[in-house]
Amino acid sequence: MRSFLVLVLVVVLTGCRDEQAGPKPRQTSRPPPAAPAARVLDAAPTTLTFTSGATWAGGKVQYLGSVVDPQKPKAGDQVTLRHYFKATEAVPTGFKFFVHVLDGETGQQVANLDHELQGGNSPLGTWPVGKIIEDVHGFQYPNYPNPLKLRLGFWNDSGRLPVDVSPLTDQESRAVGPTLASPQQALPEYHMPHTAKPPVIDGKLDDEAWKAAPVVTLQGSLDGRPVTRRTDVRLLWDEKNVYVAFDAEDPDIWGTKLKKDDDIYNEEACEVFFDADGDGATYNELQVSPHNTNFDASFVARRSDLAEAMKWESGMITAVQVKGTLDDASDVDERWTVEMAIPIANLNHVPHVPPLKGDVWRFNAYRLEHLVRGKQIEGQSFSPTFVGDFHALPRFGKLFFE
Repeated sequence: MRSFLVLVLVVVLTGCRDEQAGPKPRQTSRPPPAAPAARVLDAAPTTLTFTSGATWAGGKVQYLGSVVDPQKPKAGDQVTLRHYFKATEAVPTGFKFFVHVLDGETGQQVANLDHELQGGNSPLGTWPVGKIIEDVHGFQYPNYPNPLKLRLGFWNDSGRLPVDVSPLTDQESRAVGPTLASPQQALPEYHMPHTAKPPVIDGKLDDEAWKAAPVVTLQGSLDGRPVTRRTDVRLLWDEKNVYVAFDAEDPDIWGTKLKKDDDIYNEEACEVFFDADGDGATYNELQVSPHNTNFDASFVARRSDLAEAMKWESGMITAVQVKGTLDDASDVDERWTVEMAIPIANLNHVPHVPPLKGDVWRFNAYRLEHLVRGKQIEGQSFSPTFVGDFHALPRFGKLFFE
């Protein structure tokens, strides 16, 4: 299951067009050190917090249930998961174990806790008939707003081992596992001031209008932890445009993409996404590079056809100021600043044109920073996505028109 990413963190990127776009995890699920021999029990514990009757291979493989500890974790808690299986007769070989974590409301996969059973000591097909196999692993619970549902099973290069009993599986041949209670953390909000006098789009951020705009500092996109290089963001609006400013610390400012709609998302970029009507489907993506190269796209559904999305023209005006030497790795730069004027009328499904005070959009702001060019990349965001995907629409924050 070379699937999504884990709930434990950071950093190597393939670019925002990849389904796994965004920083990659430092590691996957963390089972305890492998024991010298397989852990085999005579019976499952009587303290199961989740019970199951799912079976595979015509009942030869049984999933008895799991223990989740703690049952209602808070953000940052280390969660221990214990799963219990039984073989009623000789079982298939050549299958690996997987555990997926899904958003409990949207069903989107947000994490991959795949690992070898008992650290590799108990692969499927080696279990003693009639005995219980216990598997233990753990992860750090994220600051995530929705419940998390576990789905598990067995797979090989030909596909997943089907679950026998359909009520205990989903449409993806995964057995239903425990649901973890959520801390129900609210999505972040930005209260965007109206400006009577728009800023001059020159990249300098010295206009009087910006003094009224709240400053927010981007966080690690996967988990909200502090970032290595600071990025501050401000937003304003008037009847014609939304104005966005980025102030990005950067000791090595560079880029090679110089044409409109080049894949600047594979290098360094500042980005803003708008879902104006908050439908979780139609949205716009707008990016600027240190060379002031622009990328814009209009999606009719999450990650809808990119070539079609790129035909849209936002009409935005942007400017960049670089405090340092662009594309020179031999010296130490200080920062680059961005200003964007984005025409409201050109965005997807805007509820009111011009907006009304009190309107609420969904949005996210991002930065991709190469700590080491092309090798070590830090993803930053206004609202952490908890997945390596900047198109994580349920995680867009709220944008209030003041």
